[in-house]
Amino acid sequence: MLGIGAFDRTIIRCAALLVALVFSGCSTFVPDIDPVDDVVIVKVPVKVEPRQPVKVPTPPEPPKLPPVAIVLTSSQPAFLDVANALVDQLDDVRVYDLSDRSRPPVSVLRGINDSDSGTVVAIGLRAAKSSVAMADSPVIFSQVFNHQDHGLLTANSRGVAPLAPLAAQLAAWTAVDPTISRIGIIIGEGHEDLITEARLAAQQHDVELRIRIAHSDQETLYLFRRMMQDIDGFWLFPDNRILSKRSLREILDAARRRHIAVAVPNESMLQMGATISITTEARDIAATIARVIRNIHTNGLQNVPAITPLTAVRVVTRDSVSVVSR
Repeated sequence: MLGIGAFDRTIIRCAALLVALVFSGCSTFVPDIDPVDDVVIVKVPVKVEPRQPVKVPTPPEPPKLPPVAIVLTSSQPAFLDVANALVDQLDDVRVYDLSDRSRPPVSVLRGINDSDSGTVVAIGLRAAKSSVAMADSPVIFSQVFNHQDHGLLTANSRGVAPLAPLAAQLAAWTAVDPTISRIGIIIGEGHEDLITEARLAAQQHDVELRIRIAHSDQETLYLFRRMMQDIDGFWLFPDNRILSKRSLREILDAARRRHIAVAVPNESMLQMGATISITTEARDIAATIARVIRNIHTNGLQNVPAITPLTAVRVVTRDSVSVVSR
């Protein structure tokens, strides 16, 4: 076996010494950090500017309306209730009743023209005809079903719908009686817009309509008898051109015998055998008239629709009463 010579031992000792120096020298790469005795926090004052409040412009107050003259066809509740509701809606209202025989319509309208009234509200057909014919101020008529027969829409007049929205009417009716599926309508000439509205309402509620045009009360009765076997509901409109007390009574009697539901535009007809009354609501009519008045005085009569729709229906059955707004 070969021994380790003096030279080799020298090399080994040098290598060992070099390794020891390398490991001992590693500590020189770690920096010396003196311990921190105290931490000093310096507070720098920050100046906060006060936030200016956002100024919201105050909307201008609507201009004060000039006095409003209300002309009633008569003092029956259907007209008087609207007049009373309008008194609550407007600041300066004067009411005139054409059924007061001490003052003929000509005298009433002349007095209105001589006053400072800015708008005339005519409620009912007689009041509407007289006001549109004679009033100098803009006229708003309401509760007139056949306005087209009397030329009530002029450059100086506008109207409020005589019926509650048909879609709302049909929604109320089908809610009370979900079995209704085929409804008959008989109406006089000149109501194309109403027929279109009825068809759209029927589409919304998945109801089939049978619509016929009549020219007299006798024809209305004849058409109803022919459609009875094909309908389970009859939608009666207040077209006095094609209705009479006799024809109305016979229609309701026949409908009751065949179990046909009848929706009518007058609560008193429930006593005659109608199934459901779907009518306008006095406060809704008054609110709509007040809105039209403000629109006229803000935007001008020419920018107001010819007929402004209502928004609420009053639903009465033998068991309940409700008012529904769109």
